[in-house]
Amino acid sequence: MSTIPVQSVTRALRYALPYKRLAALSLLLTGLSALISIALPWPLAIVIDNVIGDKPVEPWLAPLVGSLAHNPSGLIIFSVLAGLVLLLILDAVHVASNFVNIQIDQKITLDVRSELFLHSQKMSLAFHDRRRSGMLIYLINNQGDAPAGLVMTVPLLAEAALTLFGMFWVSSKLDPTLALVSLTVIPFLYWSVGYYATHIQERLTRVRALEGSSLSIIHEAFSMMRVIIAFGREKHEYSRFREQTALAVGERVKITVRQTLFSLVVNFITAIGSALVLGLGAHHVLEAKRAGYPPGSLSVGQLTVIIAYIAAVYKPLEQISFTIGSLQDKFVNLKAAFGLLDTPPDITDAPNATDIVRARGGVTFENVHFNYDGRAGTLKNISFEAKPGQVIGIVGPTGAGKSTLVSLIPRYYEPQLGQGRILIDGRDARGITLKSLRAQISVVLQEPLLFSGTIAENIQYGRLEATQEEIIAAAKAANAHDFIERLPLKYNTILGERGAQVSGGERQRISVARAFLKDAPILILDEPTSSVDSKTEAVILEALERLMVGRTTFMIAHRLSTLKHADQVLVINDGLLAEHGTQDELLAKGGLYKQLYDAQVAAIRQSKLATATAQQV
Repeated sequence: MSTIPVQSVTRALRYALPYKRLAALSLLLTGLSALISIALPWPLAIVIDNVIGDKPVEPWLAPLVGSLAHNPSGLIIFSVLAGLVLLLILDAVHVASNFVNIQIDQKITLDVRSELFLHSQKMSLAFHDRRRSGMLIYLINNQGDAPAGLVMTVPLLAEAALTLFGMFWVSSKLDPTLALVSLTVIPFLYWSVGYYATHIQERLTRVRALEGSSLSIIHEAFSMMRVIIAFGREKHEYSRFREQTALAVGERVKITVRQTLFSLVVNFITAIGSALVLGLGAHHVLEAKRAGYPPGSLSVGQLTVIIAYIAAVYKPLEQISFTIGSLQDKFVNLKAAFGLLDTPPDITDAPNATDIVRARGGVTFENVHFNYDGRAGTLKNISFEAKPGQVIGIVGPTGAGKSTLVSLIPRYYEPQLGQGRILIDGRDARGITLKSLRAQISVVLQEPLLFSGTIAENIQYGRLEATQEEIIAAAKAANAHDFIERLPLKYNTILGERGAQVSGGERQRISVARAFLKDAPILILDEPTSSVDSKTEAVILEALERLMVGRTTFMIAHRLSTLKHADQVLVINDGLLAEHGTQDELLAKGGLYKQLYDAQVAAIRQSKLATATAQQV
């Protein structure tokens, strides 16, 4: 079976190693189930041969029945009770086996999904820019159970194989010819499984991709719900989802039809085998009957056992075939799951990276170049130095590369290899572990990103071990305490998804409080007041001024007046550092910064004039 990825199977089985005791118990129960299944038809054979047929009890059976060997009524009672006991034991074994197997399955699934989730978080922002969130969610949730599903086929296949071997051995003792005839179907089953496996994987991969795309549409729609409602595009999104899902449904139906046809083919092959055994077995019994049942001949009861075995043998053969067929689905999922795990993070700790306890806050860019995939020249030859405690303003036209520049400091993205470096207190940032590097940096973004938990939990995210008193102190410093206290549940207020239960300005103040609590020596402010009104902006700026004290601050500003006291202003244009200096120096120079400043001043005057005119009218 060239389509079975042996390395992936071996890798999947390793996930069972932490649960080897449960796995051993599962295999023990599997063997016991196979043994009972082999014994199950014999009570019926005793009734047929030794009660109805009046045939002497077989020597191997005599010790079990004892004095009942010559008592037909006793043999009937013995056979009925033996069959009942065997069925009860088999049912108990199946219950125990299911209990053990569910534990193994769920624990392995949890391990794999957790590993996928953790690995996804290790990937760079560049990776997430290229991948749709919905596809990653689909992969973790729907395909993360593939290793567990593959591992749990082992008990099924083991039970089928043990039952097959045991029943064939017993059948060969009763009638070797019939036993051999029963095996004639195996080459046809093998061929059908091979053909199915070869032609199904590509289709399954396509179905998985289509189903993942459907989930991506849902995820994106919920993320963009305000925009959808604002533009009245509910029916448009509904149509997108319906069309995409209809494609996935159509492909899934085609796959299901093929899987059903495969099962029918397997059942037909085993039915032919059963017919051959029944016909030949009946012929052997008739010959034995004419000869007076000589020693070693096949009796009616024994033929019944063989027929029961054949049905039971073909059932595991069908199970093996069906399991291997269904494994193709798991192999496709396994390929996707391991594909993500095998994608190496493009930003990792260097082999000799070391921790930094607390940085002084010096940041230096030396000839830094950066390109996004498919977009060259995002940043070109950027060089500057920010001394500890300085405030660095960053301005420039939209798309100039301002946010990208500050994203390089915590290594969300990486400068082009061999084309510049970033130093923290004189140390190459690549030589500092990612965890300790990012612990030195607080970020307040233009869009405040909050979790759906409580206000206290969102502030505490800055430092998980913080006390309630420290959380309140951070909120006070961020000018957030007063509005929080006015809420019915105060700090226990549930914010809802993306903080929907509070206003934009309130969300931003919670974000500032989170940064206060983290207390990092380097602060990145990416236009934190661009989406609030002037009154709210004043409140936030007052909090930010307190936050900036004693920290090296990088402030991307949309209002240039806020950079009046900046120690240095960087003017980024078309990926280049066009100008740098204090605001007064740049205004005196009369370059790009002066043009941006004058344009903004003129716009403010025009806005005030329009407001005054409107009030007069």
